[in-house]
Amino acid sequence: MSIPTPFRKCSRRDEVRQDWIDERLREARIVVADVVHHSDNLLRLACNVLVQHGETPEEREDARILLVVLDARSTGRSGRTRSDPEDQR
Repeated sequence: MSIPTPFRKCSRRDEVRQDWIDERLREARIVVADVVHHSDNLLRLACNVLVQHGETPEEREDARILLVVLDARSTGRSGRTRSDPEDQR
């Protein structure tokens, strides 16, 4: 059984993990800020990161809404030729 978080000391591992999460959040925000230049799959991945780990409720909600928009945009594309190279894999 591990010691509950408030009672244990922060280890180097915890610091490294938090740095890694912060870096992924930064990358996700960069991708979402530049929607036009990224594939739908990368946008979905970035939105999922922000929905899970966003700092504010507004950020999480905006990412969730963008996911809905991306899903609605790609609904009828299954039978058509795909212009997004990520979708061809």
